Amino acid sequence: MKRNSLSSFSVSLWLLFAAVMLQVVESAKGKYAHMLFNELFEDYSNALRPVEDTDKVLNVTLQITLSQIKDMDERNQILSAYLWIRQSWYDAYLKWDKDKYDGLDSIRIPSNLVWRPDIVLYNKADDDFSEPVNTNVVLRYDGKITWDAPAITKSSCVVDVSYFPFDSQQCNLTFGSWTYNGNQVDIINSLDSGDLSDFVEDVEWEIHGMPAVKNVITYGCCSEPYPDVTFTLILKRKSSFYIFNLLLPCILISFLAPLGFYLPADSGEKVSLGVTVLLALTVFQLMVAEIMPPSENVPLIGKYYIATMTMITASTALTIIVMNLHHCGSEAKPVPQWARVVILDYMSKIFFVYDVGENCTSPKREKEEERKLEGDDGYQRRHKEVRSHLSNRNDDYDLKETLNGNLNKSYAVHGEDVRETVNCCSCYKMLIKNIEYIANCIRDHKANRAKGIEWKKVAKVMDRFFMWIFFIMVFFMSVLIIGKAA
Repeated sequence: MKRNSLSSFSVSLWLLFAAVMLQVVESAKGKYAHMLFNELFEDYSNALRPVEDTDKVLNVTLQITLSQIKDMDERNQILSAYLWIRQSWYDAYLKWDKDKYDGLDSIRIPSNLVWRPDIVLYNKADDDFSEPVNTNVVLRYDGKITWDAPAITKSSCVVDVSYFPFDSQQCNLTFGSWTYNGNQVDIINSLDSGDLSDFVEDVEWEIHGMPAVKNVITYGCCSEPYPDVTFTLILKRKSSFYIFNLLLPCILISFLAPLGFYLPADSGEKVSLGVTVLLALTVFQLMVAEIMPPSENVPLIGKYYIATMTMITASTALTIIVMNLHHCGSEAKPVPQWARVVILDYMSKIFFVYDVGENCTSPKREKEEERKLEGDDGYQRRHKEVRSHLSNRNDDYDLKETLNGNLNKSYAVHGEDVRETVNCCSCYKMLIKNIEYIANCIRDHKANRAKGIEWKKVAKVMDRFFMWIFFIMVFFMSVLIIGKAA
C-alpha cells in the first residue's frame, strides 16, 4: 500500500512539473514572438513588392477549394459559390533565424500588415466591390506567407439551356493580378484542378470536375504578358425535380388531347377539353420562360411544350371540322361514293367503328345484312306491296262498279242504295290517296334520316382515325425528348 501511494505521488509531481514547464515555454515563446514582431516590422512597408531585386519575378501559388454552390441564376447567368482561396508567396524582408528566437518557426499576424498580391476574380459579376476578408496570414521563418481567405464569389457564366432540364454547364473562374504583369508577379496553380474534398453536396447540381489551366494573355493596352489561372467548374443538373414538376405533367396532359376525339359529339365537351389542355400547357410554358434566359436557344422542354401546343391546336381545329360533319342533317348532300367505300367500308372495320346500337359482341355480318334489307330493299318491297294492294283495291273497285251498274239496270227500284254505294267508293279512293301520301312522306323521312346517320358514322370514323394518329404523335414526341436527353 505504501509503495502504491508513493508511486501515485511521484506521478502527480511529474505532471505538475510538466504543466509548469509548459507555461514557462509558452510565456517564453510569447515573449520571443513579440520581440520578433517588433524587429520584423520596424522598418517594413507593405506597399511595395517584397523582392530584393526589382527585376526578379515574385511567384504566387494559388489554390482554390470549392466548398458550396450557393446559387445558379440561369436567367441572369450568374454563379454564386463559396470558395476557400489559398495564396502563398515568399517575402524577402520577413525572414529570421529561428534559433535566435528559441526555435520559433512561424507566427500568425493580420494580413493587412504584409504585402498581398492583388489577385482578383476577372469575371466577377457582383455589385459589391469590397476588399478581401482580412484573415490572418501564417508567416514562416524562411519568409513564406500563406494566406487562407474565404470568399463568396458571383461570377458570370455562359449558360447553355438547349437541353434543359438534362443540361450540363461549364462555368469559368479566372483569377489573376489586376496591376502586376507577368514580369513582376507570376501565378502558379498549386494543383491541376480545384480541391473538391470539402465540397458540400448540392441539391440541384452534380460536380464532375474542376480542372485548372494557366493562361498567359497579352492585352491590347499593354505589351507585357498577364498570366491568369482559370478553373473550369463542370456541372451536371439533377433533373428529377424538373421531370416530376414540369415534364411529367406535360406528358400526361398531352395524352388528354387525343382523348378529345373519343368523346361523343353530342356531349358538347370536345372543344372545351382541347382549349383547357391548351391553357394548362400555356401555364407550364410561362413557368419555364421565367426560369430560362431570354436567348435564342430554346430549351428542350420548351420545344416539347411548343410542339405539344401546336398538336393540341391542330386537334381542336380538326375536332371542329369533324363536328360539322357529325351535324350534317337531311339538307346535306349524300356521302360521296369514294367516302362511302374508303371510310364506311374499310376504315370503319380497321378502327372498329359500329353503327348505332352495335357493339363489339354483336355479329357484324347479320347487322349489315339486316341494314341492307331494310335500307336497300325495304322501301322497294313496301312500295310493291302498297302498289299490289292498291291494284287489288282498284280491281275490287272495278268489280263493285260493274256490279253496281248491273244492279242499276236490274233493280231500278233500289236507286238510293246505289247512290250510297258510289259515295262510299269515292271516300275509299280518297283514303287510298292519303295512304300513298303518308307512305311517301315516311319513305322520304327515312331516306333523309339514313343520310344523316351516314354522315354521323363518317364523323365517328374520322374521330377514331385522328385519335390514333395523335396518340402515336404524342408517344413519339415523348420518346424523342427522352432520347435527346440521353
